[in-house]
Amino acid sequence: MTPEVDDALAAAQADLIALSHSIHAEPELAFAEHRSAAKTADVLSRYGFEVTTPFAGLPTALRADHGNGELVVGIFAEYDALPEIGHACGHNVIAAAAVGAGIALAPVAERFGLTVRVIATPAEESGGGKILMLERGAFDDLAMALMVHPGPEDIAGATSLAMADLAVTFSGREAHASAAPQLGRNAADAATVAQVGLGLLRQHLAPGQQMHGIVSDGGVAPNIVPARTEMLYYLRARTSDSLDELTRRALACFEAGALAAGCTHEIRTVSPNYAELRPDPWLVGAYRELIETMGRSPLPPDREGARPLGSTDMGNVTHVIPGIHPVIGIESAGAVTHQAEFAAACVTASADRAVLDGARALAGTAIAAATDPVQRARLLDGVAARTAPAAHGTAPGSASAHREAAPLRSAHEREARRS
Repeated sequence: MTPEVDDALAAAQADLIALSHSIHAEPELAFAEHRSAAKTADVLSRYGFEVTTPFAGLPTALRADHGNGELVVGIFAEYDALPEIGHACGHNVIAAAAVGAGIALAPVAERFGLTVRVIATPAEESGGGKILMLERGAFDDLAMALMVHPGPEDIAGATSLAMADLAVTFSGREAHASAAPQLGRNAADAATVAQVGLGLLRQHLAPGQQMHGIVSDGGVAPNIVPARTEMLYYLRARTSDSLDELTRRALACFEAGALAAGCTHEIRTVSPNYAELRPDPWLVGAYRELIETMGRSPLPPDREGARPLGSTDMGNVTHVIPGIHPVIGIESAGAVTHQAEFAAACVTASADRAVLDGARALAGTAIAAATDPVQRARLLDGVAARTAPAAHGTAPGSASAHREAAPLRSAHEREARRS
């Protein structure tokens, strides 16, 4: 770590904590994070970053650049919240830490041949903003992708589950539930049968596979046979291949519910599928060393895989670009993410410390990679391989290659905006 990094963080400390608290105070949902985006852009502009917003065709995404070195460091911010319980995933901490890392790196960007890029991505909780941006080429020139997420404990090499985000609509026929029930086709019964099938399926799930959901629409009145019901379900698995298998089996349960109740059904994808995190081992090691110097004790490497996070669209990014998504611990009195008590913990002194420690660790990780000749060459070679045209079009595995699915994903985006 260099003195300039620590000096820059010290000078920005009050602004970073204020940003974290301000985003927390006005939670906004997926694709509607207008105030949060404006607040983030304002801080970055005041510290000399060139801010572009909207970015990648998304009104609440932004890109902020400082420097013009060949090694482009992508530092990811998130700022969407959860319905009713606000920032119970601590995205206010994520955003402030990302801004802090960018500010910390700015004074040394020229010395280490860096372009420092803070990228704010909307709709992580639902909608898959990073996936849409990845497919549109917004990350093509990144050498590495870094971010940090708050949680009850420190995890340097955090992993996550692949996820499918589905909405299932059953359509039947309304009728008077007492006078003429025989004329109805009960869409709520279809949902019930489907849930029974899913419940029985649980006995036969592979390790790491999960299913959980809600009935978001179950009818309008007890004396009307429901003509429409909707279920929102998340399917998760340790790998994308395992998720595909689980999805096939779950779809059969939805179909069985419709068949049993004499209804029809429709399934739509609310968000693009989230892939599992693949953290870059070298970057994880560099981050681990740094947070240990700050007095933090991350989980041992052999225990990290046993505690995967839920799911994140950062997983898709790490399948294309070397990246990390570590968890930085805050004191939460036993509360975990997606609990109201955790939301309250995300504006405490412990969370403020996580903003600063996270920013410092991300900045230090970028410097470590930039100053290691072998790693610098590896990262730059990765960019060249992803962006060079192949003999028959785009290089396989490149970020640009993901744009082939853009028309389909645009449909996903429209659904996500409506949901």
